[in-house]
Amino acid sequence: MLIPFFFLLRDGGLKTSITELLTLLEALQKGVPGQSVDDFYYLARATLVKDEAQLDRFDRLFGVYFKGIDDALGDLFEDVPEDWLKRQAELHLTEDEKAAIEALGGFEELMKALAERLEEQEDRHEGGNKWIGTAGTSPFGAYGFNPEGVRIGQQSGRNRRAVKVWDRREYRNLDDSVELGTRNIKVALRRLRKFAREGALDQLDLEDTIDKTARNAGLLDIRMVPERHNAVKVLLCLDIGGSMDDHVRVCEELFSAARSEFKHLEYFYFHNFVYESLWKDNRRRHSERMPTLDVTHKYASDYKLVFVGDATMSPYEIVYPGGSVEHWNEEPGAVWVKRLLDTYPKAIWLNPEPRERWDYTPSIKITRELMDDRMYPLTIAGLDEGIRALH
Repeated sequence: MLIPFFFLLRDGGLKTSITELLTLLEALQKGVPGQSVDDFYYLARATLVKDEAQLDRFDRLFGVYFKGIDDALGDLFEDVPEDWLKRQAELHLTEDEKAAIEALGGFEELMKALAERLEEQEDRHEGGNKWIGTAGTSPFGAYGFNPEGVRIGQQSGRNRRAVKVWDRREYRNLDDSVELGTRNIKVALRRLRKFAREGALDQLDLEDTIDKTARNAGLLDIRMVPERHNAVKVLLCLDIGGSMDDHVRVCEELFSAARSEFKHLEYFYFHNFVYESLWKDNRRRHSERMPTLDVTHKYASDYKLVFVGDATMSPYEIVYPGGSVEHWNEEPGAVWVKRLLDTYPKAIWLNPEPRERWDYTPSIKITRELMDDRMYPLTIAGLDEGIRALH
């Protein structure tokens, strides 16, 4: 069973060797992963992947080969019974019908109403406008519609209007080994480079060696210099998941180009907006996070800060405590962005959404104000503008 999987990984570009395969087989013989597909996945990833940059590629190949093997993931809805969210129908409304549905009237009212529904509701509901259920116009549930609601038990976003999402969502890391469809991104990033020679004297300086040898009456005088490299430091913060799924390709191209162009590159992920913590690995984002204040303390102010995101979300996520779509943040996202900008004065925001849509999206307008209008489209022209702003 694992031999074809091994060759699939090799054909997919992973440099997995027989030694790693034998290690995996030995672990299986000793019962390390038990009966869990999740445990087997982590074991296989730990033994077969040598470079963390190839983790995303491994995930895709693993998914292709083991598609259809399910594993119990546990109950994600401790307070909401699963039967309430059983999908039997899906609501489809015209634009006029959607416009006639009113929101509850603000973030506080929405959270208060949700607490009341959880306290009062006893049965499953479908097609209603009040209770937690499916295929209705209630602010709470799945596969319905409401201008501002809490999405519960729905596999993916349909209208992208949820203020909060009561689900444990999983995102994948961006692949930095993706082949670029164009070299223009690399060419644009090169304009940010500033070369310097630092570190050990490990390269021959041929011109100086010839000059010093000639001045030394022909006695060889070898001169060495440090390696010449790009001294620019970049802190890259990438929005992942949700509406950013539409822009994965261009973000992977940018990420791949940045990894190849900058020796001093640090990157972190966030979802929708920056709050009190960031993370490096989307598979471990619930357990391994780095406090945002630690980021500002670890990386000096000479780093150039680059946000990449569509800034498309509920305005509550930016300006309200508790407004985050996924957790209860004690301070608004706007506060955290201001702290980052205070630490890193050279900062820009790259937006993959077309510029003509920006004025019609309230959250983008708020983000542009926070960034002092240093938001640029994620296009070649936009990169040129943004890089000039970082100099």
